[in-house]
Amino acid sequence: MDQIYLVMLAALFVLAIIDLVVGVSNDAVNFLNAAIGSKAAPIKIIMVVASVGIVIGAVSSSGMMEVARKGIFNPEQFYFNEIMIIFMAVMICDILLLDLFNSLGLPTSTTVSIVFELLGAAVSISLIKIYSNGGNFVDLVNYINTSKATQIIFGILLSVVIAFSIGAFVQFVSRLIFSFRYHKSIKLYGGVFGGVAITAITYFILIKGLKGVAFISGETLSWINDSRLQVLTIGFLIWTAISYIFIVVFKWNILKVIILIGTFALAMAFAGNDLVNFIGVPIAAWQSFQLWINSGIDPEAFSMGILAGKVKTPSVFLFLAGLVMVITLWVSKKARSVTETEIKLSSQDAVSERFEPNFLSRLMVRAAVNLNEVLRFILPKGLNRKIESRFEKPVIKKTKGAENEPAFDMVRASVNLVVASILISIGTSLKLPLSTTYVTFMVAMGSSLSDRAWGRESAVYRVAGVFSVIGGWFATAIVAFVAAAVFAFALFKGGAVALVSLLILASLVLVRSYSVYKRKAGEKATEHKFDRSDLITINEIISESSDNISGVIGKLNKLYGDVIDNLGLQDLNKLKKSKKNLRKLEDEIDELKSDLFYFIKSLDENSVESSKFYILVLDYLQDMVQSIGYMVKNSHAHVNNNHKNLKFNQIRDLKSIDKQLKGLLGQIQTDFNNESFDNIENVIEHKKELLDNVSALIQKQIARIRSTETSPKNTKLYFGLLLETKDLITASINLLQLFNEFHKDFKRIKK
Repeated sequence: MDQIYLVMLAALFVLAIIDLVVGVSNDAVNFLNAAIGSKAAPIKIIMVVASVGIVIGAVSSSGMMEVARKGIFNPEQFYFNEIMIIFMAVMICDILLLDLFNSLGLPTSTTVSIVFELLGAAVSISLIKIYSNGGNFVDLVNYINTSKATQIIFGILLSVVIAFSIGAFVQFVSRLIFSFRYHKSIKLYGGVFGGVAITAITYFILIKGLKGVAFISGETLSWINDSRLQVLTIGFLIWTAISYIFIVVFKWNILKVIILIGTFALAMAFAGNDLVNFIGVPIAAWQSFQLWINSGIDPEAFSMGILAGKVKTPSVFLFLAGLVMVITLWVSKKARSVTETEIKLSSQDAVSERFEPNFLSRLMVRAAVNLNEVLRFILPKGLNRKIESRFEKPVIKKTKGAENEPAFDMVRASVNLVVASILISIGTSLKLPLSTTYVTFMVAMGSSLSDRAWGRESAVYRVAGVFSVIGGWFATAIVAFVAAAVFAFALFKGGAVALVSLLILASLVLVRSYSVYKRKAGEKATEHKFDRSDLITINEIISESSDNISGVIGKLNKLYGDVIDNLGLQDLNKLKKSKKNLRKLEDEIDELKSDLFYFIKSLDENSVESSKFYILVLDYLQDMVQSIGYMVKNSHAHVNNNHKNLKFNQIRDLKSIDKQLKGLLGQIQTDFNNESFDNIENVIEHKKELLDNVSALIQKQIARIRSTETSPKNTKLYFGLLLETKDLITASINLLQLFNEFHKDFKRIKK
């Protein structure tokens, strides 16, 4: 029987390592967003600063590990076998939940997930014990620390509203003071701004980052907390003086200093306070196992009340955990994906929006627009003009090969770090369990709104993104509670079989998640995207258009063949898959058309006239996609509605067209892949021949209707397929003729 607990312990430590990896991937956004988004320093320097903060925070987090042992449930109410089931259910659930959010590229709160998983698993085991002993539901309060769960829910609601509001207000005031042309005003007011900012961040380190540090006494922390006014005043005076020395003597950009110090502070706080979310449960399980094995008592009879006392965590575990976190920070692609989500939602410039607008986002934006109109009417015109001038962005002329601009400037990055630091510090001093994820994200969103990063062009998408992330946070709590409760029940009732089954399930889900993520990353890497920061020449227009035509033609060719084959076989599942592939192709064309504005803006002066050519290329590609779209959707609907299959002769005729079309489209794809356009006229001639063949089949079907055809549904589908094939061929001929003429004109100009 002892062996099962050894297996559980080993599994818990393996899960702890995986949890560290997925946890850092999720929480890296908290401390990397401001520095990376503002490009305050090279990425390697930012990562080094964050890594140092993580290591220091990790080795100083011993005191926080008690949360997993006694923060959510009362350990004296449970025996060793029950406590191990709770810990096992929590870790399996935590990994699956965090990996899901990371795969979606959404930040979530590791604090909330671990707390509600512990709560769910503990409630499940408690109810089993209560009802097996003849008790009732009200006895649950003896097992669970209900006040802690209430505090966390209250903290979530409070932090979301306060962080967003204060972030927006402070950013508005900061922009009024510094404007977007802040390089002059920073010399005047930068010292005071630096004094306030660095004082807030260092105080944040003292009361948040050093909370639970083994070598910092409780008396010292109490003194810092009790003397906060003196500490803040002295800190402000010292840091203001140092900031002016940096600005005047060393000519440093004080904003970069603030951002790097803030990145270090948040990374340190993350490791120091959130490490318990990843390894707290396995360490608590290991300590429980040691206590039980030394007792010699049966696992079903050994009370875990001893966990309620102080149990020191070995420093080597903390250091190794910090090391894993640092390695993950450097190598995790999912961490970059989560960071990218927040940076895109904060970006000052237009970006490819990830989220679709919804009813709430449209309602909020419409209300904000109306409120803005009211305020503009109430405020004097002179004051309106003054405010508008402070929010005017300088026009920066692009040059060939220029690097991408920052998503936002260093004023906003500094505000994000300072406000987040202050709010988390206040929350900690008031003993409110604020999540660094909630606070940093909502401050970033508030400052983005205030800084007019959410213009009329992007607001509805950005607000929808914020709602999606916030909704994900609350969903985390519900899913974590329910899943952990179910897993705990299964482990309690199923024993070793349930344990093995859940571990296999977790392994399969993680492997599948990794393979799906890798495939999507591969697809994204192969997508051709022009660099908006570069000027585009005629040569590049031809290359860009060739890539787009080749890619779309290849996908159209495959879709056409799949539809004809699967329609003949009446294969509904494969037709459904074709619909999914069609949606991807439609999204690709839509994204190309969305980028049209930036494409034209990026053209050099000698290439502007060529923009009409690029617009027409996209128009013809869209016509082709619409034609194949009709074929895919109607074929799927025909089979899905259980209508009669097309006749053998009809399928045979369609396959003959597919065979001819496949050869020609394949030739076009090859030519455009190789940018070899001399064969275009020959391809056009063959396509005209194919067009005649389709017309002949239409006439043939008319004859069938007059003699043998009896199904109106088949006739509608068959005519639809032939007519859309005709439109597809016509659009492709028009596209080739357009490209041929443009290419010839370009060659003449070069001569």
